Amino acid sequence: MAKYLLLKHYRGAPAPVNDVPMDQWSPEEISAHVQFMHDFAARLEKTGEFVDGQALAPEGAWVRYDGEGRPPVTDGPFAETKDLIAGFMVIDVDSHERAVELAGELSAAPGAGGKPIHEWLEVRPLLTSPPTITE
Repeated sequence: MAKYLLLKHYRGAPAPVNDVPMDQWSPEEISAHVQFMHDFAARLEKTGEFVDGQALAPEGAWVRYDGEGRPPVTDGPFAETKDLIAGFMVIDVDSHERAVELAGELSAAPGAGGKPIHEWLEVRPLLTSPPTITE
C-alpha cells in the first residue's frame, strides 16, 4: 500500500469546468458538496483506503524560526498557500493508478447548480522511510 495526498486547489490549477467560486454557491449547493465529500470518505473507510481528509480555512500565516525569541509571522509571500489549497485527502491505496482513479471520482463533486465541478486535483505520493535492515 502507498499513501497519496489528493490536494484540492482554490487556485493554482487549471480552471475546472464548473468554475464558480464557492463563495457564490447557495447554502444548498455547499451542503451537497460537503455531503459528497463525506460520502466519498465513508466509502473509502469501508475499503480501508481512507486515512484523513480536511477542508482548510482561508486564514493562515507563514512562520519561520529566526533565532531566539518570537518567530516572525507574515501574511506573505504571495501567492499564498492559504489561497491555493482548499483541502486535502490522504488515501492509502495499492497503486498510483488507483490514486488517479479516486482523484478522478473526487473531481466530480457537485458545485454550482448541482453540476460536477470537474476540478483538477493534485495527486502526490507521500515520502516513505526506507525499510530498516537488521542482521
